[in-house]
Order: sequence, then C-alpha cells, then structure tokens
Amino acid sequence: MKSFSGKEIGALTVEALRRGELSPDDVRIHPSTLEHQASVAAAHGNPQLAGNLLRAAELTAFAEDEILALYEALRPHRSTAADLSTLASGLDARDAPRCAALVREAAAVYARRGLLKS
Repeated sequence: MKSFSGKEIGALTVEALRRGELSPDDVRIHPSTLEHQASVAAAHGNPQLAGNLLRAAELTAFAEDEILALYEALRPHRSTAADLSTLASGLDARDAPRCAALVREAAAVYARRGLLKS
C-alpha cells in the first residue's frame, strides 16, 4: 500500500517525520487503500460501509476546502434543489459519480422533507 504521495507505507515513520522527510500528502490516504477497505467491508457483509469508503476514495482528489464546502452544502436548509443539482454535476465532471449520486439522493430526500433552502 502507498500513501497519497506514492510513498510506501513502511517509509512513513516517526523518524522520517523527525527528519523532515514527510509532507502532508505522505500521510493522506491513497484511494486504492480505501477501495481495498471497501472490498473487505463488502466481502464481510457490510455494503453500507463499503459504499462510504468508495465515496471517500473519490473525495481524495478534492482539496480540504472543497470537501468542507460539500459538507456545508449538504446541511439542511443550506442549498436549493438547483444548488444541489449543480453540485452533483460538478462531482460527476470530477470523476466522483458515487458522491454525485449521494448528492442527488439527498436533494430528493430534502425536497420530500422540506429541508431545501427556499
């Protein structure tokens, strides 16, 4: 397994950190690690966890501020249906189809429950 930067996991040690050899991307999780964890979860009968891990793998390509904006947009009464549709289209365009589907599902639920911004 590798870190987001491509370093082997075995190279991520406290000593390497002390020597200043690690960057933030060295300690970010790699999408393939999350995908592997998803396959393990699915194999052990936990499809919900597997789906969460696969969505997380898609989000590794996003900057922290983008993820926080996504979280904020999904809070009740923060977005209109059009806002969420635009957000889902943007996720599709960034190769995050599972996350896009989740946003679309949330938009439908929010519409039924009166949780969209007016």
